[in-house]
Amino acid sequence: MRRVTVDAGRDGQRLDNFLLKALGGVPRSVVYRLCRTGEVRVNGGRAKPSRRLISGDEVRIPPVRIQPAHARRVPDSVIEQLEQAAVFEDDDILLLNKPAGLAVHAGSEQPFGVIEALRQSRSGDGTELDLVHRLDRDTSGCLLVAKHAAANRELKIALAARQVEKHYVALVLGRWPTRISRIANTLGKNQLRGGERVSATDSGGREAISQFSVLEVGRACTLVRVRIETGRTHQIRVHASEQGHPVVGDTKYGNHAANRRFAAAGCRGMHLHSAKLAFDWRGERVFELPVPTPWDRALQL
Repeated sequence: MRRVTVDAGRDGQRLDNFLLKALGGVPRSVVYRLCRTGEVRVNGGRAKPSRRLISGDEVRIPPVRIQPAHARRVPDSVIEQLEQAAVFEDDDILLLNKPAGLAVHAGSEQPFGVIEALRQSRSGDGTELDLVHRLDRDTSGCLLVAKHAAANRELKIALAARQVEKHYVALVLGRWPTRISRIANTLGKNQLRGGERVSATDSGGREAISQFSVLEVGRACTLVRVRIETGRTHQIRVHASEQGHPVVGDTKYGNHAANRRFAAAGCRGMHLHSAKLAFDWRGERVFELPVPTPWDRALQL
């Protein structure tokens, strides 16, 4: 049993994120169980995973056995790919052009992701790398990583206050109607469909707002830019699909027959790309990544 005092650098951090760092290698589900059963205590009392810690708090952390599977070494080829994907780096943040097909973190079916690869690559350099936000596994583009807890906390506060502009580009099936420029509804919490997590419009859900604009019209699909005002799970994919114009290559919300046609022509994978992040960071910063060049072919099909 360990008792750890929260230092100033972790003031304001959520308890679950604090424990994930302290128990490096355990799944998030284990952290939630430890909180639920009361094995984790803050200042002697039970605490929810969402509790914000204060400098000086004492956290009691029970011993946890980490299964070897969760400590799997990330292949050098993946680490090299990510290091080459770095777009910007300073003492506080790292911005990556995340490759499509790579999860941002480990999961029940993913032995490692971007954050595990970066931590392995940069172990021993004094940084405390953590994800500021997330992207779906099959989405490419701007992914922001904090290099210490204070930067992570500051950026997450900015995200929650909608002070970070997030723009995506997507190829959607068919001709996107120019009259549809703003979609505002509510999306429900993840539901289980055949064992998979999905999102859907739900009157009891959380507000979801996406702004669509047409960039280029192809023969069978449309290139659109999407600015999201909120960051709900699968938000763009659900909004596009519910308008009858799903993202090309989306296997969860898309048109499977159309996806097969595009794949047969060499246009594989989901065509959704995080193209731009704009936020105030030591003076305003704007990071913009171009549309993946293989998409040009899909527009001509």
